[in-house]
Amino acid sequence: MTRIATPATIADAPLAAQPLLEAVKKQIGSVPNLFRTVANSPAALEGYLGLSGALGKGSLPAATRERIALAVAEINGCNYCLSAHSFMAKNLAKLDDAEIHANRMGHSNDPKADAAVRFAALVTKARGHVSDEDLRAVKLAGYDDGQVVEIVLHVALNTWTNYINEVAQTVIDFPAAKALAA
Repeated sequence: MTRIATPATIADAPLAAQPLLEAVKKQIGSVPNLFRTVANSPAALEGYLGLSGALGKGSLPAATRERIALAVAEINGCNYCLSAHSFMAKNLAKLDDAEIHANRMGHSNDPKADAAVRFAALVTKARGHVSDEDLRAVKLAGYDDGQVVEIVLHVALNTWTNYINEVAQTVIDFPAAKALAA
């Protein structure tokens, strides 16, 4: 059971959040519980959608962004985000089950993506306190400074959604996935 109210419909959300939720519905065809929960604060919803939209225009491929989301959700133990991103990784990014499992374990079967996912996992675990060698490794794999910034922001955004969903105990509205390690 959720610990923070999840408006049942767009019309039940705060007035200022309703156009934002309508935009989500138009873009993806539905309004997942995360968005409706965050809509309790129209400012938070606007901030989340703004950062997410901006990062979507970045230089990291969509598949790499999903890989990072899976690694971060696994580290943070967020079953809602694991469920949502497993679904999106499979159905939108077209990642196979072996790749999704690898991502959840903090790596990738794709050599370049592996560097990004490993770095994202390190940033998550170390709360940003990575070593010079960690940073050098992701750059040697071909990521420039801008892409490193994007990786860190994806970690931050996904950590934020992980925390919101764990605090709220958001009801999972995707095929359920559970954290691999307790």
